[in-house]
Amino acid sequence: MINKYLNSILTQSSKILGFDVGVIEGNGTVLSSNKTDDIEANLNSIFDACSVTDEKILKMYGYTFKIVHLRGKIDYIIFVKNGDNDFDTSHMEMLATYVGGMRQIHNDKYDKANFIKNMLADSILPGDIFMRSKELHLSLDVDRAVFALQYDDIRGVDVFDIISGIVPGNGKDFVIDLDNNMIAIVKEVKLGISPEELESVASQIVNTVTSEAMVNIHLGIGTVASNIKDIAKSYKEARIALEVGKVFDSDKYIMNYENLGIARLIYQLPTTLCELFLSEVFKKDSIDSLDQETLYTIQKFFENNLNVSETSRQLYVHRNTLVYRLDKVKKITGLDLRLFDHAIVFKVALMVKKYLVSKPMRI
Repeated sequence: MINKYLNSILTQSSKILGFDVGVIEGNGTVLSSNKTDDIEANLNSIFDACSVTDEKILKMYGYTFKIVHLRGKIDYIIFVKNGDNDFDTSHMEMLATYVGGMRQIHNDKYDKANFIKNMLADSILPGDIFMRSKELHLSLDVDRAVFALQYDDIRGVDVFDIISGIVPGNGKDFVIDLDNNMIAIVKEVKLGISPEELESVASQIVNTVTSEAMVNIHLGIGTVASNIKDIAKSYKEARIALEVGKVFDSDKYIMNYENLGIARLIYQLPTTLCELFLSEVFKKDSIDSLDQETLYTIQKFFENNLNVSETSRQLYVHRNTLVYRLDKVKKITGLDLRLFDHAIVFKVALMVKKYLVSKPMRI
């Protein structure tokens, strides 16, 4: 990314000065506004000459070189191809200040993003978080929302670049590229932001990426982290929201950890315990005896808070027909869904069965 910015700066500087302008990084990488075959051919001798000279500006091979040191070593070298022409070295000082400033801004941003990435991976000791945050000038006690975004793997589409263009590059918000087509977004938010407002922000991100990249996006939202040390916890919650949402709300693209309800509890239960519960509720696989029409009727019955009249109206069936179907469920499973306690057991058992069938990845 820094190379992209520097190349743009060097091209603009070349147009202003009227000479080819470039930078030699300390690792030997050459960036320039034009071809640099002669620089690369003499790279070793240039480094040798710059390493032994006490001068800050050196002229050789038809170039003027400005040497910038860091901790006693060459950090980078700026060069201008001026041939036999005289070159105002004050312009070189200005150019060095400009390039150095841009590199520092980028390095600060990179260091912060790398720090956030390591925090999300739980690879930083809790005792080091406070110290490192102060070194990087990151606020400790501001509210931050953490989003986990997963997308389809489609070649030629850079989802990371699209999201980076949406999220402000203000040093407060971060877009972190992770493995398995996963991107984390850590964003400062106002104090007391509501779940609805968070979902609105998430929706804008999903809609923009979907329209620009034409990829399927799923986004999980963790609880708001009020301290920087809680970012990792919020990210883990966002990942759980993604996985749980795929199981229980597969038609949704945005899942909020705070709205997972009982699904969150089921996700955290051992599968052996879930299997035992299911076998006790649905003896002899009684759930498998229910046809799709009956299961759809049960779903609508739950959606209407066990209201027989409203459910029959929405299903366009007579009230007695609905009662007949509920009696059929009671006969097969032993659970009368018109009774609140029985309805809860049945609802949880259905969710447990869905969970076991899906076999989701555990975070």
